[in-house]
Amino acid sequence: MPKKNTNPVDAQVGSRVRLRRMLIGMSQERLGELLGLTFQQVQKYEKGLNRIGAGRLFDIARILGVPIDYFYEGLAGSSNRGFSENDASPPIVEFMSSSEGLQLALAFTSIKEPKVRKRVLDLVKSLAEDKDGD
Repeated sequence: MPKKNTNPVDAQVGSRVRLRRMLIGMSQERLGELLGLTFQQVQKYEKGLNRIGAGRLFDIARILGVPIDYFYEGLAGSSNRGFSENDASPPIVEFMSSSEGLQLALAFTSIKEPKVRKRVLDLVKSLAEDKDGD
């Protein structure tokens, strides 16, 4: 049986579900419970392997506290569909959808002192530059 290709729109919507769920600190298990699904089904939605139907997307938006168009942000723009079939998720979306990216962003935004935030940013930049020197 041939491998099913992920539709870019389904991948975008799933990625945004994951991002919002992680931002509010909700587990896949909890979202699944609220939707009457297993966490494995939520995983498939978030990876874009399974398409989220209109009614289910409405429920997810309500549970996650966002408008429906939140899931489509970034799709409209340069072409009719807003992306090419070969485009990957923008790097920032992938980063923010990762556990490390979310933790880093939340920790960074909790630093109240602007000078400390600047020093942390300088440190991260210097570490990124230093990777070439290894």
